[in-house]
Amino acid sequence: MTAKKASRVALVTGAASGIGQATAALLLENGWKVALFDANETALNAAAEALAKPKCSFVKRLNVADECSVEAAVAEAAEALGGLNGVVNSAGIAADKHVFDTSAELFRKMLDVNVVGTFLVAKAAAKLMRDHGGGSIVNIASISGIRGSKGRSAYGASKGAVINLTKVMATDLAPFKIRVNAVAPGPIETPMVKSVHSDEDRRIYHRFVPMRRYGEPVEIAHAVEFLLDERRSSYITGEILAVDGGFRGAGIFSDKQ
Repeated sequence: MTAKKASRVALVTGAASGIGQATAALLLENGWKVALFDANETALNAAAEALAKPKCSFVKRLNVADECSVEAAVAEAAEALGGLNGVVNSAGIAADKHVFDTSAELFRKMLDVNVVGTFLVAKAAAKLMRDHGGGSIVNIASISGIRGSKGRSAYGASKGAVINLTKVMATDLAPFKIRVNAVAPGPIETPMVKSVHSDEDRRIYHRFVPMRRYGEPVEIAHAVEFLLDERRSSYITGEILAVDGGFRGAGIFSDKQ
């Protein structure tokens, strides 16, 4: 008789919508147990109900920038689901404002959620993984952290920090068999992007993205799931995977499309 394979457990922040929700759904489909976290409790409960999966058995409101809350929630989720193999740091906020219109308050808030929050969740999870044979952490960065784009002084700086944080954590945690990578999405059809991008923004992105379209959240989810999966990405760490329709690498290309 073949022994039953133990379920893998993942924790997803920003799970109430967009990339986080799409990732949680894909992981559940592939047999993972998933803990869902988000700052918006109403949206989080609605997302959990929409997923309607029995293995989605841990759902909790969480402010990722609150260190004590993060440490308690990560430990509680791991205890409830029987371990922790993967983490997806998808919680984040965005803004499209000219540098002259970007306040210090907005800049600090962007760093607090996007960078400090990612650090705290990853650190808390890594402590548990260290004592249980390792795991994989995937941070959601952005193409805005790689290329300079208009209106992204706060957001781009925060995602650039996430990218470097990913590389540093990958180096520090490699001896504990913990891999740390990031996915850098281009323009994706998420509620956050829809609230930030104007019609003119969409026209510009369609002009400069070689694939001439926005991506879908599930396309990011597949990249995340690959990086979480020890069987397929066991020798990959410190990598920043752009999933952006070719935006990062584009030079001059035909406008006749």
